[in-house]
Parts: sequence; C-alpha cells; structure tokens
Amino acid sequence: MKEFPTRKNIRLKEYDYSRAGAYFVTICIKDGHEMLGEIVGATVLGRPHVQLSEIGRVLDSAIVYYHKSSNIQIPNYVIMPNHIHMIVMLLAETGDRGRSPLQHIVRNLKSYITKQIGFSIWQKSFHDHIIRDKSEYHRIWQYIDENPIRWQEDEYYTK
Repeated sequence: MKEFPTRKNIRLKEYDYSRAGAYFVTICIKDGHEMLGEIVGATVLGRPHVQLSEIGRVLDSAIVYYHKSSNIQIPNYVIMPNHIHMIVMLLAETGDRGRSPLQHIVRNLKSYITKQIGFSIWQKSFHDHIIRDKSEYHRIWQYIDENPIRWQEDEYYTK
C-alpha cells in the first residue's frame, strides 16, 4: 500500500484557536493562477487597484456576507489576483465540532466559492497569523491597503 506524505501542521500548537481574537489570514489560489482579478490603474495619475473578475466578485460578496455575522467580523481585506488577505476578528469563543472557528470560516468560504463556480480553485490549507496588539493590527491593516500598490514585489506575484 502506498504511503501518503504527512502534511505539516502549520498552526501554533499551544494556541487555542477557539478564543476570541484577531487573525491575519491569507488564502491562495492553487498553483498561483491569477483568477480573481487583475491590477489596473498604475499610471502617473492613478493608484493601482484590483479589478475583480467574475470569480473575484463572487468571493467579494461572500466576504461581505461573512462580515455581517454576529460572531465574526472582517474589517479589512483585499482580493488580489491569486490570493486574499484579510483580518478576521472572532468576537466570541465558538467552535465547529472540535475545529477552530477560523478553520470553519475558511472551509466554508472555499466551499461556497467552489459550489458557485463549479470547480475548486484553492490551494490546500491557509496561512494565519495571530494579531497580538494594536500596533500589529494597524501595520497589517496598512499592508492590506497597500498590497495592490506593491503587487510586483509581492511573494505571490507570478509574472
């Protein structure tokens, strides 16, 4: 019988992800394909921004819907051509059958988009960072806002 490789758990071992708190989350498109939109407006007079594709607009609507949840807020996010950055705030300690609410949110978001477009575009798992204080929160907020401007220096830039 063929043995499958063991996937490395990238979550912080001693941290309780069901706790209320703020998280910086990045979700990537499989193989870096730029399916969510394109960076436009990089002119002398224009500031670069993301022009969303149809898939990007579906994703944007889903994020806005999540932001209206009573226990979850997504106060800032950016949909880039091949990934999403967002701040996710869990306002209450909740869980989903032993899973962290953060995993539940990402799983549901990916699943919803997959059902809407008819195929999966997602890389497995996601990246998260626990936001520890206000200065870090503001630094991450600024990073999200400026991400389209720095697209060509971004680690996910593929051209």
